[in-house]
Amino acid sequence: MRRIRILSRILRAVTLAGLSSGAIAAPHGLELERVVILMRHGVRAPLSGEVPADTRTATAWPNWTVSEGRLTPHGASALILLARHDRRWLAPLGLAGCPAPGAVRIWTNTAERTIASGEAYAQGLAPGCDVRVGHLPGDRTDPIFEPLSAGATAFDPRQAIASIMRYTGGMDALVARHRPAIALLDRVLSCKDGACSPDSPAMLTPSADGRGIDLSGPIRATSGIAQVLLLQEAEGLPRAAVGWGRADPATIERLGALHAALFDVFTRSPYMAAHQASALGHRIVETLTAPTAPRLDVMVGHDTNVTALAAALGVDLDAPGFARNDVAPGGALVIERLRDRTSHARYVRVFYRVQSLAAIRALRPAVVVTPIAIPGCTSLCPLDRFVARLGSRIAALRP
Repeated sequence: MRRIRILSRILRAVTLAGLSSGAIAAPHGLELERVVILMRHGVRAPLSGEVPADTRTATAWPNWTVSEGRLTPHGASALILLARHDRRWLAPLGLAGCPAPGAVRIWTNTAERTIASGEAYAQGLAPGCDVRVGHLPGDRTDPIFEPLSAGATAFDPRQAIASIMRYTGGMDALVARHRPAIALLDRVLSCKDGACSPDSPAMLTPSADGRGIDLSGPIRATSGIAQVLLLQEAEGLPRAAVGWGRADPATIERLGALHAALFDVFTRSPYMAAHQASALGHRIVETLTAPTAPRLDVMVGHDTNVTALAAALGVDLDAPGFARNDVAPGGALVIERLRDRTSHARYVRVFYRVQSLAAIRALRPAVVVTPIAIPGCTSLCPLDRFVARLGSRIAALRP
């Protein structure tokens, strides 16, 4: 018990200023056995419809070098830098050279941006090695990353809406909390005739197929616009092109609250977290507890996946340059399994690993690693307690 108290004090001393490359070392007396990384894809071009068609601006949006939704070369370079960082602290898993067959599993969603992100990560993690990136065929829905569309759980949209309304206080209340950020966004858009961003009524309804929920209104409309501005900054567009010169990094961080508000609806209420984190949560439990499993299991998906897992664990995500719970491109939840060499007891540590927005923009090899304390645990969580907590907060999978 004394050892755990000492370790807890050491880990709490690590602040949001982060750790330098290679500094995530296992505490004295503990051996790193397995690692799970759940990561958002890297910097991409805007998605079709991400900026609503009726959004007004004083001038045209800047062009991108790749087609909609695809990982950019800049985004790939940033992910390679992240993987080089990870390779250093993962060396105890036998990853200093080419990994042994079966030691590393990289699995991505079927979208191009996730597959390309997995490939860039593999290139930085094990350069010159044959590390395959796995994914389902493009015509299939992967329940790990899209559990609602895949029908992976017995999802009930009406129960989901009730949970979201309790969690947020209702859609009108959610919009009201973010009115200052919406007004700030209008100033960045600088349209000529009053409000720039669409302002339809805030409504939350079951989707037509019954497998999800649909959101309309100011949060739905502005969240994507805020994300596009962040992507412009992360991509390294000229300052005059980022929000037409009206969106500096501090403004972008404030506007990120609009994008994070989307997760208050789609992933962070208890019911939504339980279903959105269902398949990936079961996979994490399996990787941590199975007699044999990859020593490193990397899943490359989307911000919804990372925020859902964080919500299921009962934690928030903070990183420099980003609003709370607005996941950085390449940002990841990292779950380590460690073994006490003397008692052979096993523990779990959790981190949020990102590059700051400034580092992504400049392609600097700087990584921020923030320890996350799981409720009910110290900074080290006994493996069985972690598994029980996560298992109790995710939905059962359909056969």
